[in-house]
Amino acid sequence: MRRRQCIHVLAVCVGLLYLSGASVLSAGEPNIILLMGDDHGWEETGYNGHPHVKTPVLDEMAASGLRLDRFYAAHPSCSPTRGSVLTGRHPNRFGTFTPGRSIRPQEITIAQILRKAGYATGHFGKWHLGPVKAASPTNPGAMGFDEWFSHDNFFELDPHMSRNGGPPQRHNGEGSKVIIDDTMRFIGESAKNKKPFLAVVWFGSPHEPYSALEKDLALYDNLPGKYSKKTVSLTSNKTGLRVKRPLRDVLRERYAEITAMDRAIGDLRKFLDREGLRKNTLVWYCGDNGTPPSGVAESPLRGMKGQMSEGGIRVPGVIEWPARISKSRTTSVNSVTSDMLPTFCELVGQPLPARPLDGLSLVDLIDGKMKTRAEPIGFWNFASANRGTKPYIDPKLQEGTTPLVKLMGGIPTRNFRNNHHPSIIEQDYAGDRTILDNQYKLLIGRKGDVQLFDLDNDPAETKDLAKSEPVIAEKLQEQMRKWQTSVLNSLMEGDYVSN
Repeated sequence: MRRRQCIHVLAVCVGLLYLSGASVLSAGEPNIILLMGDDHGWEETGYNGHPHVKTPVLDEMAASGLRLDRFYAAHPSCSPTRGSVLTGRHPNRFGTFTPGRSIRPQEITIAQILRKAGYATGHFGKWHLGPVKAASPTNPGAMGFDEWFSHDNFFELDPHMSRNGGPPQRHNGEGSKVIIDDTMRFIGESAKNKKPFLAVVWFGSPHEPYSALEKDLALYDNLPGKYSKKTVSLTSNKTGLRVKRPLRDVLRERYAEITAMDRAIGDLRKFLDREGLRKNTLVWYCGDNGTPPSGVAESPLRGMKGQMSEGGIRVPGVIEWPARISKSRTTSVNSVTSDMLPTFCELVGQPLPARPLDGLSLVDLIDGKMKTRAEPIGFWNFASANRGTKPYIDPKLQEGTTPLVKLMGGIPTRNFRNNHHPSIIEQDYAGDRTILDNQYKLLIGRKGDVQLFDLDNDPAETKDLAKSEPVIAEKLQEQMRKWQTSVLNSLMEGDYVSN
């Protein structure tokens, strides 16, 4: 009888927890760490065959975990991709068309979902989805993070960071190490409190302007002389303005930043080992877009940051989770940053947000059961970004505070914007856009020109099949138009009506 009473009390407690919005975590639900490099292109890792850059930690992760050979950023630039990670949605749905456009406060994020599921949530490093100050309605705290140690944009050595929206303070040291050190503090406290954690770590490296420690620069003293013959434009660390420099000198600094970031990731993995947390911690590394013009040297892919070709949207992707990925595997199944939210919702048993998503769960891919992708992936540079003029958020609340080297408009901080879109007209469907099926990739340029590539047999996009495979091209165009219509409905705030 007493045993029955205990079971009854336990059932009531579980029911009350459910009704209050909390959930009971099972032992199988992982800690989650999302790592993202800033402007880190697909080819810039040792495991992808780069002839110069040294990434021993990422190489080890790729050799022991799940290597995503065809992993994509949802957009060829940073802020939009970051929005896709948090929401599982293409950034055009919520007006984050370009860098410097904020997210919208009504978006539902993975941090909010996991916090409801009992996770401690923390953000570290680059935010770039609105100001990180306390008053901002789109700071990390407003978007679901219990705490944040963040910057409005990218950062270099000795970065100025805001803790939980407070005034920016300078923190001496190499930028990647600074934020990883704080991430380890957060993880340690979460473990002490016996809470699973979500740590989103967005590095400021290797975004230009480049700066690095002497020990890392020394690794690249002997880059080929041929790179000295080309000059590239980038930001000066001295003036914050544009300057032209030999590519060889620039690559030396860029590669040194990548190596320092790689080492910081190694420090994090060692910490997880020491704390006994590594086995059931899912660590996912990726880039936010392709290599920028100032860093393009050796790549088998066409294009660069800002472009819809493979070099603009295909990025490094690797997942390490020893408890569930016990043997190393490599997959060529297409996956994208928008897949993160649906994946984690399934892993922790939380329902998906009741609105259109562009990602899908990769749990079957993690388990080795997914051989093809059920839905294509859409990419889109929105051509009508400036048609809206009515601010979505009070402009004063969109003013950033954390300083950086690169000046814009003569100031060392960044301001953000997001506008209500006035209406849907035909020209809104324009802009560079791509739809990626399992094998074929259709690109439509801003002038309406159509290209079709077979990525299975032509990853460098050298042979246009649009004329020789008209049926495939037409089908993908129809799918793209349907997808764009859904995205535009979201942009017009239709998804927020019932929430």
